[in-house]
Amino acid sequence: MSSEKQVSYQSTNTYEVLNTFTPKTKNVWVVCHGIGYLSRYFLKYFKHLNPEENYIIAPQAPSKYYLNAEYKHVGASWLTRENTKMETENVLNYLDEVYKAENLQDAPRLILFGYSQGVSVVTRWVAKRRINCDELIMHSGKVPAELKKEDFQFLKNTNFTFIYGTKDKYLKNGIIEVEEKRLKELFPNNFEIKRYNGGHEVNTEIIAEFA
Repeated sequence: MSSEKQVSYQSTNTYEVLNTFTPKTKNVWVVCHGIGYLSRYFLKYFKHLNPEENYIIAPQAPSKYYLNAEYKHVGASWLTRENTKMETENVLNYLDEVYKAENLQDAPRLILFGYSQGVSVVTRWVAKRRINCDELIMHSGKVPAELKKEDFQFLKNTNFTFIYGTKDKYLKNGIIEVEEKRLKELFPNNFEIKRYNGGHEVNTEIIAEFA
């Protein structure tokens, strides 16, 4: 008969940054990529922002794997349905260290951005660690079912935005209607939905509006 056991150990992970934080920096972004990305490649969606005013931090999902049978291209995943609670805590601990390393408590304007699977990561981090931010942007992803309205009530001056493409294959068959209704309940104030004519892809034009 098999049984599962557990150990704790120290782990090290990387993260990528774009531009340099200076006295001229107006916006500090923390951008959580979707499944299949590496953080250094995800930064390409933010290179059009003014480099003097925008400092972008891209955390790296810990679980890396080869994307196809050629074993050339590597992607990563934040979480799966396997041991989700434990793995979530590991990811949040990692993000806490990024927060401390970058002194995000002193950011002039903190923008938290999640794309696809990154939405579940960034919203859990905000809710469970009570991370204050000026903007919480959820792009083409769903907020985890366990999060409730009360988890976000400590955010008094935060703007909440949901972005999605009207042709997104992952938001078909009534899924988007259900998600929009739930988001309006989660974020009753300062909430906006931005739609674009496109699929499951990062919309750089809308990103630029927040810079």
